[in-house]
Amino acid sequence: MKVSKRKLNKFYQKLIEEENISHKKALSIYEALHKEAVSLGIINSENILEGLETDLRIAKAINGLRS
Repeated sequence: MKVSKRKLNKFYQKLIEEENISHKKALSIYEALHKEAVSLGIINSENILEGLETDLRIAKAINGLRS
């Protein structure tokens, strides 16, 4: 699926305008999600970066970026 960069930027701008949450609110949401993930055992301080390099390689490939 191809999406024009202009349309994608317009979509993101509209999303930002509609969401309109403060940094403090965004941080509290992140902290709550992180706490939930830790309580479920999905992440911990030992495995938090596990798989990051693989994810970055996949993202680069999807976005057509060079290493």
